[in-house]
Amino acid sequence: MGKAGRFACIFTPMALTIASLICLIIVGLGGTNKNNSTYNSLYFFRANTTDINVTPGDLNIPHNPLTDAIINQTTAAAKDALDIKDFYHVSLWNYCAGDFDNGQDKVTYCSPRKNQFWFNPVEVWGLNNTGVEKLFSDELRSGLDAYKEAAKWMFIAYVVAVVATIVEIFVGIFALFSRLGSLATTIVSTVSSVFLIGFALTATILYTTLMGSFNEAVKQYNIRGSLGHNMFVVTWLAVAFSFAAGLFWLVSSCCCSGRSNKIKYGDESGRKGKYERVDSPYGHRDGAAHFQTGPGYQAPHHGVPLNNVSNKPTGYEPYRTANV
Repeated sequence: MGKAGRFACIFTPMALTIASLICLIIVGLGGTNKNNSTYNSLYFFRANTTDINVTPGDLNIPHNPLTDAIINQTTAAAKDALDIKDFYHVSLWNYCAGDFDNGQDKVTYCSPRKNQFWFNPVEVWGLNNTGVEKLFSDELRSGLDAYKEAAKWMFIAYVVAVVATIVEIFVGIFALFSRLGSLATTIVSTVSSVFLIGFALTATILYTTLMGSFNEAVKQYNIRGSLGHNMFVVTWLAVAFSFAAGLFWLVSSCCCSGRSNKIKYGDESGRKGKYERVDSPYGHRDGAAHFQTGPGYQAPHHGVPLNNVSNKPTGYEPYRTANV
């Protein structure tokens, strides 16, 4: 297999690695621009607070005829008192919130991006020092604490996976020239895949568990939590591309040497040729060589040097290069 074959062997894992990196970048773009509908559709968790139902007794608000009347009139008044939006999207770096406009999501706010971000509903919804936060179950509070710690590991795994994938692409360039380069790229690809799988598993288990605890704790307020389908699809596509790339890098380190097995012969002028049999210098008849012996006999040379050739029969069978 020549250089062209080696290039074809490296192209597949390189393309898969680039595809994995693109998916990781898409994951990181979720929630970064409130005016981009594609970015706004990328989130791990969604809290739907459209039908939230909060009673006056749940809020630490001074009781007087005016405030009681406002809160008791509509749920919208209670939402306005807490400045709660219709929905909240939790992404990798931050969260975004907005309202429904003619049945469509309209994001009106995205929080500043933050490393190791985690979504704290008590803080975001302004429930600090109110009676509502005390109504959250112990399971939800402990779940939020575990979520906070797991979110840190998830973010670190994501960053390491992105960096390792970028390094994998650069090291993969050297794999074009040797199988040793493919072996080095396979090692880097393994690191990338391990952290990427860790990130994907953590995100999936974390937000699936959080959704169950969240829905159980706030169902009395008609708040519903759900997972972001698009974000998880892109995340696991990145895992699939990375895993497949690692397998192909491993194959390229064992096969596809890039060396050519074809041996070319030619004369001094570089023209291709082949060997053909020439006449024996001893004479022949009917294709069989006959050797003459006797005193004073000297074999004809015919232009072919016969150094160290005796009068004894020999298996010498000269060939010459013929141009084709």
